[in-house]
Amino acid sequence: MISIFLAIAIIAVITIFSVQNAEPVTITLLFWAFEASLAIVIFLSVLSGILIAALIAISGKIKKFSGRRKSPLPL
Repeated sequence: MISIFLAIAIIAVITIFSVQNAEPVTITLLFWAFEASLAIVIFLSVLSGILIAALIAISGKIKKFSGRRKSPLPL
């Protein structure tokens, strides 16, 4: 029951944030320039940061796991 209220609260905060930051901003990267909502730009920036952190964490776990299997497997 608490998880439902927590999900509703998070959705409400995201909705309010999106409505308040709806003005378009221009993003320029090298030769490209495009306009997008500020809320979308912030959301995509946070999402890319989460994905990069997850990839780093997963690669660390893979290295740790592969380090454990130094002994050859029995035939």
